[in-house]
Amino acid sequence: MLAMPFVFLSAQEKPKEPRTLPPKGIAHLLVIAETKGWEHDSIPNTMATIWKMGHDTKLWETTLRTDTELITKKNLNAGRNLNRKNLDYFDALVFADTTGELNLTDDQKQDMMSFIKDDGKGFVGVHAALDTNYKWPEYGEMIGGWFDEHPWFTFDAPIINEDPSFPAVRHFPKQFVKYDEIYQPKAWSRDKVNVLLSLDPNRLDYNNPRVHRTDHDFAVAWSKMYGKGRVFYSTLGHTPESWDDPDIQKMYFEAIKWVLGLTDGSTASHGRPGM
Repeated sequence: MLAMPFVFLSAQEKPKEPRTLPPKGIAHLLVIAETKGWEHDSIPNTMATIWKMGHDTKLWETTLRTDTELITKKNLNAGRNLNRKNLDYFDALVFADTTGELNLTDDQKQDMMSFIKDDGKGFVGVHAALDTNYKWPEYGEMIGGWFDEHPWFTFDAPIINEDPSFPAVRHFPKQFVKYDEIYQPKAWSRDKVNVLLSLDPNRLDYNNPRVHRTDHDFAVAWSKMYGKGRVFYSTLGHTPESWDDPDIQKMYFEAIKWVLGLTDGSTASHGRPGM
């Protein structure tokens, strides 16, 4: 996969927006893929793709970790030259298919939320980032909810583009289909997020005991603010093959740019289409 060119990053299509990168000139991204539950086969593809997007465009440098040691504002070097970075070094945090209760102390949790809420740093949640930290209420508040089963498992998901002006989804048509696993969120409400993509409620099978949402409102991607920080989440990206899809690559590429403050996009909530 790493040898494959990113179709959307041809010389004619490289970003033209004014760059407002941090003073150090290039953004620094921390990608975390710690799993304490289900471990997705797509994690290597996810991490490699995000690394390569930053490497090829020179928009960000990526640190890849499968542990949570760097999620802290404490000095990790403690007088020794260990070259360990903490959250003060990074501009955005990506949870790549994290699952279960991550190895985070109360101090680390506080530092992570301060990183987003107070420092105005970005957060991107990829797929199973919603299946994480159920015992940490502020995490659910920050990302927008938690996983509550995937009623149709991996299927040809009929998707509606609810906000074609948003940079991470403007390349999608108004309606389209993606073969992926769509999570059903709980403790989630569309009046607290800007729904970007959602399942078409008229094209779903509700004769399914795993369907828990009586409103039949299944968001596929959303944007929101958490304090000063920008937050993006999407359930797309479950399969390794999905990371070879230029549409999925471009969505996460633009999402990372957006949480870094390189582009503009709404976080205002809106009603369901046709309702």
